[in-house]
Amino acid sequence: MVPLSYLLRFIEEDAPFGDVTSEAVVPEGINAKAVIIAKGEGVIAGVEEAKALFEHFGVKVEVRKHDGERVGKGDAILELEGDARSILLVERTALNVMGRMSGIATEVRRLVDKVKAVNPKVRVAGTRKTLLKPLDKRAILIGGGEPHRFSLSDAILIKDNHLALVPLEEAIRRAKAFSVYKVVEVEVESLEDAIKAAKAGADVVMLDNMSPVEIAGTIEALKREGLRDRVKIEVSGGITPENIEEYARLDIDVISLGYLTHSVKNFDVSLEIIGKV
Repeated sequence: MVPLSYLLRFIEEDAPFGDVTSEAVVPEGINAKAVIIAKGEGVIAGVEEAKALFEHFGVKVEVRKHDGERVGKGDAILELEGDARSILLVERTALNVMGRMSGIATEVRRLVDKVKAVNPKVRVAGTRKTLLKPLDKRAILIGGGEPHRFSLSDAILIKDNHLALVPLEEAIRRAKAFSVYKVVEVEVESLEDAIKAAKAGADVVMLDNMSPVEIAGTIEALKREGLRDRVKIEVSGGITPENIEEYARLDIDVISLGYLTHSVKNFDVSLEIIGKV
């Protein structure tokens, strides 16, 4: 679960000086029952995070659907009972967290299913194209995907701007010397650089913005050089839900898509007050 301390920042941002509407309108001491329901079909995520937020403010929570479960329109996800003001204070933050995480998990699951049907060995991964990393990375995992690097501290990924400053082979040599514990990945855009990276000792070669035909040719070249088994092959750039199966049919290991976190559609969830207790 994402740490509670991280989640509470959203409450502090949403109600820096309290929930003035609820404090003005709802009498103190009223207890209520409420339910959070799904407004569509998908994979639910963020349940544990929402539960932790409500429980932090003294609300009793009954989980009806767990993270990773498929839900249908109208399904109850959480049942709540407690101080009405507290329920209303947490409502929008909890729904925002669940909506975003469920949207990501749903799309990840959809793409994982499409890819696995074509090539069971290929994994689907997200990227660092997000500012809500703890939530988004966990949502990717719930959906069955790979989160990729969590931060710049996790692994070494040599990109085009690094290579604009340091030659490819030297960059890999320096990276390998830096730490024996860090995976070294290199982003390349040509067959020639892919071979150079594999020969220089890269652990992962990312073929970026290359067509399926170009990728297939690059992999064949790596095989001829006896290099394919030395490296993991990741492909990224220009990959969409519509063409992902074309890439999945290739002899690759990972498909990464930034859109899973920067453009995914929110999943609609709603909180309804059932009545007073």
